[in-house]
Amino acid sequence: MKVSKSYVFSWLLLTLVSLTACKDNRPPNVVIIFTDDQGYNDLSCYGATEFETPHIDRLAENGMRFTNFHVSTAVCSASRAALLTGCYNERLNVRGAYMPWDTLIGLNPDEVTIADMLKEHGYATGMVGKWHLGHNKVFLPLQQGFDKYYGIPYSNDMWPVDYDGISVHEKDTVAKHWKLKYPPLPILEGNEKVAEIHNLDDQAQITTLYTHKAVEFIQRHQAEPFFLYLAHSMPHVPLAVSDKFKGKSEQGLYGDVMMEIDWSVGQVMKALKDAGVDDNTLVVFTSDNGPWMCFGNHAGSAYPLREGKGSMWEGGHRVPCVMQWPAQIKGRQVNDKLASTIDLLPTIAAITGARLPENKIDGVDISKLLKGKDVTPRDEFWAYYGGELHAVRKGDWKLYFPHEYRSYRQHPPGKDGFPGWTKQMPCGLELYNLQDDIEEAYNVIDLHPDVVEELEAIAKQARYELGDRLQKMEGHEVRPLGRIEEN
Repeated sequence: MKVSKSYVFSWLLLTLVSLTACKDNRPPNVVIIFTDDQGYNDLSCYGATEFETPHIDRLAENGMRFTNFHVSTAVCSASRAALLTGCYNERLNVRGAYMPWDTLIGLNPDEVTIADMLKEHGYATGMVGKWHLGHNKVFLPLQQGFDKYYGIPYSNDMWPVDYDGISVHEKDTVAKHWKLKYPPLPILEGNEKVAEIHNLDDQAQITTLYTHKAVEFIQRHQAEPFFLYLAHSMPHVPLAVSDKFKGKSEQGLYGDVMMEIDWSVGQVMKALKDAGVDDNTLVVFTSDNGPWMCFGNHAGSAYPLREGKGSMWEGGHRVPCVMQWPAQIKGRQVNDKLASTIDLLPTIAAITGARLPENKIDGVDISKLLKGKDVTPRDEFWAYYGGELHAVRKGDWKLYFPHEYRSYRQHPPGKDGFPGWTKQMPCGLELYNLQDDIEEAYNVIDLHPDVVEELEAIAKQARYELGDRLQKMEGHEVRPLGRIEEN
């Protein structure tokens, strides 16, 4: 049968239109870039002056920069559990930072992570970097919704190497050195160990290794919807940087490390652009908690916020966050509405059409906020640390309850990789207006008894659901931690 040229042309045109429509209807890709111990002030677009972060600044220029964005709590494992599940970490029974010898606990695999949710929705899911939610095989990323994983199972300082970068096995004090209990720091691919990190030279390559794996994942999955979770080990101490950025910043090694993380973001963005998917990809850049300030020049800055990692003052849990999604988020927006990492899961569900978990979550959908709507999806925040309710937030008001917290103000900081001291300090019943007093310097509790009463009612509900060790209260809605019964 003879086929006319006009028929062939029409068929090709219809095919092209069909393919274009299919591409246009594809749900957005999602990339979350999560740094470790980066302070609120540690990007150029947030005020850093002694180093530059042009690639991250470009995300803010092309999208939205948040000034009131928070993690669930100011410590590694708990913060990561909250990010991935959309729940306060207390609801999951995940607290603190897991150690290498914590082999029997981790994030319960029955919890639904962002990766679980999107994988069920047809997404390719990959993780690169620091996991820190249990390193027994049953808790690793491949058992928590991820198709691919490459990285380290916990923090990069959990290794048998002293603050000076020398292995404790090479020291005269080896018989009694406290770091002897640490095993070698492993690199995992999938569920298996493929290498070890032995020294600072090895640490200096880790940001580059993570970046190459992240770019490779994008290249392999550019033809399908994908979710990439890139969790950098830096700028957590011990700091180390490749020769590409060594000595490049005015600040010193910390600034060099931040510049290399910025380069990594640039490589990821280039991979998205080269794949032709940058317009329809939501990119989120944020940190797991505030800076570990006792490390001095090897720590970041939370300016103008109070305190840092390990406390629920604003410097501990308010973190930088920028989001870019050219198809939906207009550029050059600065947003001061209250938002949190726990809001990412329901927001991603809303923009992708994925099904929300059946279990209760604490996050709220902020997709309308991203699209420029003048709405207030979140008005409350419960500030827990280590099973204790330290504060509650409503609007601009934050009420603290009596507790002890880690303070960096009482001792001089350390230097060049060695820590200074911290001190446990008491906090009373204190009220702050964060709109007027972001530094939390003026306790106005005697001036606003009505606000105190309203926030105490919120605390009552928080304690009923999640408990409070300080009040010796068990939570009625706390779900079980992942546990392996010891044989």
